[in-house]
Amino acid sequence: MSGTLVFVVLAAISAGALAYALLFKSVESERKVGQRLNAIKRAETDGASLKASRDRLAEVARRRKSVQDSLKELEAKEKNRDQKSRKPPLKVQLKQAGLELTIQRFWVYSVICGVACAFIALVIGAPLLVVPGAFVAGMFGLPRWIVTFIRRRRVNAFLAELPNALDVIVRAVKSGLPLNDAVRLIAAEAPEPVRTEFRRVVESQQLGLSLPEAVLRMPETMPCPEASFFGIVIQIQSQAGGNLSEALGNLSKVLRDRKKMKAKIQALSMEAKASAVIIGALPFIVAFLVYLSSPGYIMPLFVHPTGHFILVVSGLWMSMGIFVMKKMMNFEI
Repeated sequence: MSGTLVFVVLAAISAGALAYALLFKSVESERKVGQRLNAIKRAETDGASLKASRDRLAEVARRRKSVQDSLKELEAKEKNRDQKSRKPPLKVQLKQAGLELTIQRFWVYSVICGVACAFIALVIGAPLLVVPGAFVAGMFGLPRWIVTFIRRRRVNAFLAELPNALDVIVRAVKSGLPLNDAVRLIAAEAPEPVRTEFRRVVESQQLGLSLPEAVLRMPETMPCPEASFFGIVIQIQSQAGGNLSEALGNLSKVLRDRKKMKAKIQALSMEAKASAVIIGALPFIVAFLVYLSSPGYIMPLFVHPTGHFILVVSGLWMSMGIFVMKKMMNFEI
C-alpha cells in the first residue's frame, strides 16, 4: 500500500514536471507579451502627456514671441513718432493745442502781434534798435509760446481725466459691454479734451481703421506717453488676447501713480524753483530801486552804447543761468 502511494506521488510529480516543461515557453512568452503591452501603454501615456506638455510650451513660446514682436514693432513706431514729435510742424502743433487755425491765419495773427509789440516799444520810448527786435520777438516768439502754453495745458487736462475714462471703460467691459461701445461712451460723455480724442478714434473706425490702429494714432494729436501706453495695451490685447479689463485697470493704476510721482517731484523741487525765481528777479528789482533812489547813476546803462553792450551781455549770462537752473529742476518721468 505504501509502495502504491509512493508510486502515485512520483507519477504526479513526473506529470507536473513534464507539463511545466511543455508549458514553460508559452507561459513565459505570455508574460513577456503582457510586459511588452504594459510598456507600450505606459509609453503611449507618457508620449501623450509629453506631447501635451510640448504643445503647452509651444503655445506659451508662440504667445511670448508674438508679444515680443508686437512690442518691438510698437517700440520702433514709438521711436519714429518721438523723433517727429520733438519738433512737430506748426500745423501739428496747432492741432495738438486744439486750435482750429489755418497756417495762413496763424501767420496773420503773428504779424499783427509783431506790429503791436513794435508799437508798444515805440510808445514806451525804447531805442530804435530795439523796435525791430520787438517786432521779431512778437512775430516769431510770442505766438509760438502761446501755442506751446495752450498745448501743454491741454495735455495736462487730458492726463488728469484719462484714468477716470479708463475706469469707466473697465467697468463697462466687466458689465458685458463691447470695447467699441465703451469707447463710444467715452467719446460722448467724457469731459474735454478726452472726449475729442476718443471721438477722433470713433471717427477713424468709421473710416475703416480697426480699434488698435485708431488708438495708436492718438499720440499724433495728444503728445504724451500716457496716450501711447493706452494704444500699446489695446494693440497687445488684440494680438495676444488676455483679460482686457485687468490690463486697463493696471494701466489706470500706473497713470495715477505717475501723476502722484510728478506731484511729489514738483513739491520737492518747489524750493529750488522759488530760489531760481528770486535770483532771476533780483537784478530787475535792484535796478528799479537804484533808479528810484539815484536815476542819474543808472541811466548811462540805457543811454550810452557801452551801457547797451553791458545790458546785452548781462541778459545773455542771465539767460544761460536760467536755462541751466531749469534743466536742473525739470525731471521727466
